[in-house]
Amino acid sequence: QVQLVESGGGLVQPGGSLRLSCVVSGGTLRTMGWYRQSPGKQRELVAFIQGDDSTVVNSVKGRFTISRDNAKKIMYLQMVSLKTEDTAVYYCNGPRDGYGLGSANSYWGQGTQVTVSS
Repeated sequence: QVQLVESGGGLVQPGGSLRLSCVVSGGTLRTMGWYRQSPGKQRELVAFIQGDDSTVVNSVKGRFTISRDNAKKIMYLQMVSLKTEDTAVYYCNGPRDGYGLGSANSYWGQGTQVTVSS
């Protein structure tokens, strides 16, 4: 059974940086992504990585970078120039083989809170 565990969230001032980590155990996931959810909003995709290709959504482009260490089975989300609107719970996700990112047939971590506030 694949398990995903996030860490690295916290309280940071606007303009600050954080690096989130997602450790994978119990298997290997070729495609993985980061989602976030703010209070009262739907969970949204932030970035994903498939093989050696990575993509970030427009709202965080130039500020967030997704990467992973395949040997250590850890995925990262480096966040710089953080804004108050980046405040959310960030989730790590990976689909089962043959299914899509974020689908019902995917694995989720428990989430890590990121709060951007002065």
